[in-house]
Amino acid sequence: MSDKNNQQGQINIELDEQTAEGIYSNLAIINHSNTEFVIDFVSIMPGVPKAKVKSRIVLTPQHAKRLLMALGENIHRFENAHGEIKEAEPTPIPFNFGPTGQA
Repeated sequence: MSDKNNQQGQINIELDEQTAEGIYSNLAIINHSNTEFVIDFVSIMPGVPKAKVKSRIVLTPQHAKRLLMALGENIHRFENAHGEIKEAEPTPIPFNFGPTGQA
């Protein structure tokens, strides 16, 4: 009976191979309405004048707050193990990666 109770509290989460590889993002754009938060993850590359949203996550306000707390906790753990994360100076948009490449 206790095994059945333990199984009810667990969620089986599957991670396919493509999702497991992850998506690189160096910019997150966050917007919200009164019912949801939208986080767009963007990858901006040097010399490329246009960037695409690589992934969009839509969250309820409650889940957005849980994400904020979880990120804060994990950053705290990371800094305890590896030292303080230094913040870079804010970069104006568009990011200046230098001259565009030519083929």
